[in-house]
Amino acid sequence: MSLSKLVLQSMKKNMKHYYLYFFALIFSVTLYFSFVTLQNNSEVWAAVQMSGTAAAGFKAATYILYFIVLFFVLYANHLFMKRRSKEIGLYQLIGMTKGLIVRLLAIENILLFVGAVIIGMLAGFFSSRVFAMILLRVLEKEALVTMTFSTQALQQSMIVFAILLIIVLIQMAWMIHRVSLLSLFSAAKQADERVRRFSALQMVIGFMGLILIVYGYYVSTKLFDIESAGNLFINMIIILATTIGGTFLVFRFSVAFIMNTIRLKKKGHLSIQDVLALTPIMHRMKSNAKSLTLITVLTGVSLGVTTLSYIAYYSSEASAYSQVPGDFILLEEQGHSFLEKLEENNIAYNKIDYRLQGVTASVGQLMSKKQQDNPLYTMEGTIYTIPLSDYQQSVPEAKLSGNEVILTNYGGYMAEMFPLEKDHDLVVSAGELEETFHVVDVHDKSVISGIVTAGGGGPIFVVTDDMFKSLTTQAALYPWHHQTTITLKSNEDIAAAEKLYIQSNAGIIMAVDDKGKTQQYTQSSYEGKRKDNIESLGLTIFTTAFLGLAFLMTTGSILYFKQMSEAEEERGSYTILRKIGFAEKDIMKGIYMKQAFNFGVPLVIGLLHSYFAVKSGWFLFGTELTAPLWIAMCCYIALYTIFAILSVGYYKKVVRESL
Repeated sequence: MSLSKLVLQSMKKNMKHYYLYFFALIFSVTLYFSFVTLQNNSEVWAAVQMSGTAAAGFKAATYILYFIVLFFVLYANHLFMKRRSKEIGLYQLIGMTKGLIVRLLAIENILLFVGAVIIGMLAGFFSSRVFAMILLRVLEKEALVTMTFSTQALQQSMIVFAILLIIVLIQMAWMIHRVSLLSLFSAAKQADERVRRFSALQMVIGFMGLILIVYGYYVSTKLFDIESAGNLFINMIIILATTIGGTFLVFRFSVAFIMNTIRLKKKGHLSIQDVLALTPIMHRMKSNAKSLTLITVLTGVSLGVTTLSYIAYYSSEASAYSQVPGDFILLEEQGHSFLEKLEENNIAYNKIDYRLQGVTASVGQLMSKKQQDNPLYTMEGTIYTIPLSDYQQSVPEAKLSGNEVILTNYGGYMAEMFPLEKDHDLVVSAGELEETFHVVDVHDKSVISGIVTAGGGGPIFVVTDDMFKSLTTQAALYPWHHQTTITLKSNEDIAAAEKLYIQSNAGIIMAVDDKGKTQQYTQSSYEGKRKDNIESLGLTIFTTAFLGLAFLMTTGSILYFKQMSEAEEERGSYTILRKIGFAEKDIMKGIYMKQAFNFGVPLVIGLLHSYFAVKSGWFLFGTELTAPLWIAMCCYIALYTIFAILSVGYYKKVVRESL
């Protein structure tokens, strides 16, 4: 029989093995081709160029995506070879050399790759338009996306998957040449490790895994504390080492130990559910520990990165408001022509005038005692004050007397990293004048432009009108003296008012700084700042969400493939159970428990990893944690649940066919 006929017969006979591997290849090609097609779409490219880092972002995402595809295909090929190990052993028994077997499987792989690349590219071409529409929606861009076939994307994808094919062939040849004939017949069972008894050392190591994870979580909560700021890099290494190492030990020892303890407590009275759930989990920990650790860590990393990007995108409005706390901000006595234009066009608005007076102070005086070693504690800078009567226009219930002050406008990552406390005295100066403030409250409400506070979220003191009057004797020492906040009465007027704001150049401000030099500042409108944030962060959230989805689909698919493989290996056991009288529903109860563990434990630990990773530094990316975190986590839970349901469905099919 010629090699070509042998290949065709082999492929026909192994259709049930091929479809799993074929699906993995098609999925990988679809994912990659749709992304590079999107990258080469002229409409998409025109929309994302405003971000300034579009080229670098797409390039970095492409490399990461290739890593995901490589990891997924190599794992699928390994599983595929394992399921065909007996067949390869038979080929050797009938006299075929290893070289001939490698050529046989190489031809099969090439045919599969060619078919998968063609189908995957077609699917990727059509799905790329959906992804392009999602990206433009995220960027709030109105543009018509046409479906154009990119020859550049075609060439890039063909080169990438040709390289991937070579790597897969090398992996396959290496697997065939390194194993013995005997091991090929037992390869399908190599995942199992019979756990006969547990030593005290294993118990201690399993417990240490839990301790390491908890310690990693604890260090992550202190990552940006002032006391540990100098050891940031070392602490990050410690967090990675303890959580990843602890996760491996938990899967390697702790889970099997817990399952064995439960089994021993039953003193031999095991139900059918125990046999089908506890025992398989306990016996498969050796090989599963590595893959489950990898899946859990990848889940945690991808969910963490996706959540942080979403926090930045979700907080774009709050971030814009901290810079521009009103629809429009007019500084000093400039921009009044804009108000005249609003009135000429019958655009109704509310106006609040804030008088400003700078003082020199160190906010370190408001820090807790444990933060007194921080360099900021003695660092002095300019902080602006506003009179109570101006502040009461936006906060009518505010009250002060004597030297009492309210610290407001203080938010963002500075407030998280360097929290300030009320009920403290603070000495401030303005030239020769010196005053002592008593801070009675600390608020994060934004009222003053980020230009005045040298960045969004900078602190502002609200003082009594008498105190403000005495401070203004030093007005010449500080550049900012007046702010007018404009808020439109109707959101429908925003577009028209934006045009008038630009036409009147109200955002271009000239001011004399504290060194006597005239400086030009550009004050954006709130809507302009919000759109800038979205355009700069939209591509980042899209690419990280795309990669997060790719990671999730990959890890979920690997778990699903593993369960399919285990279901086939346990088919004989189900046949025996059915023959001795156990009904399908009795067997499925144990399988439900097993699947809840196989999908639930990696997901729960991955969610915990991502939660503590995000919690440690989320404030560097935005102002809102809860909603983005819950939304991202719910999406992951939903997709993992789908994989678990598919897995249970496959088990049910195997159990039904086993009799």
